Amino acid sequence: MSALTLTKIRLFEGTWEGALTYTGDAGPTPEVEVTYLGEAVEGVSVQPAEAANTWQLKFPIPSESLSDGVQTIVITDRTTGDRLDAVSFIAGEALADDLRAEIDLLRAELDMLKRAFRRHCVETM
Repeated sequence: MSALTLTKIRLFEGTWEGALTYTGDAGPTPEVEVTYLGEAVEGVSVQPAEAANTWQLKFPIPSESLSDGVQTIVITDRTTGDRLDAVSFIAGEALADDLRAEIDLLRAELDMLKRAFRRHCVETM
């Protein structure tokens, strides 16, 4: 049997869209499972696309997945059990603290480089 690949197309207005394609020979309509915290996501749609051997995958992002911290939605091939892709979101306080720490570190490194550059300019004149 041919391998199934998933390519993300877009995330638009709360709906994730991708293209499922068989590499090599054609295969049956893919059976895909989309889960969040081990529970099936409702509203998953697999429809034939215009291109040969290609199907369009669409599913709504569950509203409960949009919360503080890192959340992951997993997309698997039901036939083989292979993980095709994962959609991750980082939001809320966990993100804010992490970004602030990174920005502080970058500022400190930039200040160090400015001081070293100024010292170099003074010494070479």
